[in-house]
Amino acid sequence: MKFSELNLDEQLLTAIEKAGFTEATPIQEQTIPLVLGGDDVIGQAQTGTGKTAAFSLPIIQKVDMNEHHIQALVISPTRELAVQTQEEVSRLGRGKHVRALAVYGGADIGRQIRNLKDSPQVLVGTPGRLLDHINRRTVRLDHINTIVLDEADEMLDMGFVEDIESILSHVPNEHQTLLFSATMPKAIMGIAEKFMQSPKIVKIKSKELTADLIDQYYIRSKEFERFDIMTRLFDVQNPKLALIFGRTKRRVDELTKGLQARGYKAEGIHGDLTQQKRMSVLRQFKNGELQFLVATDVAARGLDISGVTHVYNYDIPQDQDSYVHRIGRTGRAGAKGVAVTFVAPNEMSYLHAIEELTRVRMTPLKPATAKEAFHGQVQMANQTIDELVAKSGTERFEGPAQELLAKYSPEELAAALLKSLIKDANEVPVHIAPERPLPGRKSSRSNHGKSRGGYRGNGNRHGYSHDRHGNGGSRNRNDRDRNNRNSGRKHDSNRNSDSKRHSSNKRNFTIRKNPNA
Repeated sequence: MKFSELNLDEQLLTAIEKAGFTEATPIQEQTIPLVLGGDDVIGQAQTGTGKTAAFSLPIIQKVDMNEHHIQALVISPTRELAVQTQEEVSRLGRGKHVRALAVYGGADIGRQIRNLKDSPQVLVGTPGRLLDHINRRTVRLDHINTIVLDEADEMLDMGFVEDIESILSHVPNEHQTLLFSATMPKAIMGIAEKFMQSPKIVKIKSKELTADLIDQYYIRSKEFERFDIMTRLFDVQNPKLALIFGRTKRRVDELTKGLQARGYKAEGIHGDLTQQKRMSVLRQFKNGELQFLVATDVAARGLDISGVTHVYNYDIPQDQDSYVHRIGRTGRAGAKGVAVTFVAPNEMSYLHAIEELTRVRMTPLKPATAKEAFHGQVQMANQTIDELVAKSGTERFEGPAQELLAKYSPEELAAALLKSLIKDANEVPVHIAPERPLPGRKSSRSNHGKSRGGYRGNGNRHGYSHDRHGNGGSRNRNDRDRNNRNSGRKHDSNRNSDSKRHSSNKRNFTIRKNPNA
């Protein structure tokens, strides 16, 4: 369906065209008319389906530019997602001059307070920092007409349910609520029943959540040999833009340093980094200045980065849904993607559990040999040489070149050039400290019954692991926005009392399925 068929203003259609969008995605096609019509909506969607535009476009259209108050509130689980959403709203709303602001922990709250005085119409924020502003009375929600809970299951996994309920209790009854979640656990439906009025459910069938263009492989490897196997694989596959997932912050740091030592353009992100550093690394990765981004699950949540060609799971995730979330970073917009998971012999039950959830059998991949890796390095070096030769302005070097040819043979010069471009991995030994092994699984088949729904295919539907083996998991308090608050204030002890009044009304749910599925 064309965006022009969705009753959007000409200003928005122009912004959509400038953004490069052509046809509406299923979640946009079904959600936009409902939001414009004033309905509460529950949308099953995940990063990469276009859900941000699905709620941003109707919100922008409904903004009253004569009102100098916050009219729409978007609650996001992470700082990175909040910033991305704010940028998307600003881009799509530029023609209408809609002002959007993101507030999140780890940033200067004083600067945020000053920016709030400029009266943004759309406010995007993480739960903890939003509560700080509400308690400080620097954010008032009495003019809100639309509220969005983005990546609701992520916020559930990160322990933000109470914060969300407290925020919602400060919003007047007369508003529209939109909730987006990849899965629909009971806690999410509980929020819907308490704070939403007869919501329409837009349920995208699992066929539309698949990522069929992702080739999935696994390599059996012991911990002490895994790093060398992975880097040899890099030399063979030559990924253009790759994500590497590690289980803990320590793992991310060690992998990043090891890759840098061997000459790879790599940086890492996790919850202990400053917000400025994290945003700088992400900017470099998006701009193609880095080839590898190493991350924990928590730090990578909500990231929408186009052009990722490969995903490497250095550590297999404990949670099957987390695997689906990780590999969903590649294979987007019709492009092929590759996912490689390294698995220890005693972790095969976790691999089988993932296969049962995705209904896809991963292909075993033999580790690349040193000879294959060298061949790949030579091919990459030849590409670099082709680019160097193609560049103009080499005329002034012809004289010195002739002198070198008189002194050395062409073969000697070419070999020296190749040697300078190819780094011998054996010359740079890297030691990655072993992690505590995952707990044994009694049976992956018996545990599969606990997975979230009948998901099929190489999917992009996500859930998240609860890491119990270091400080990189989703329940790490340092990775939570609410522990990055600059204000030491405690939450209002009665913050949930007002929300109880909403639970007495009966709610009716209408399920809308995609007719084109």
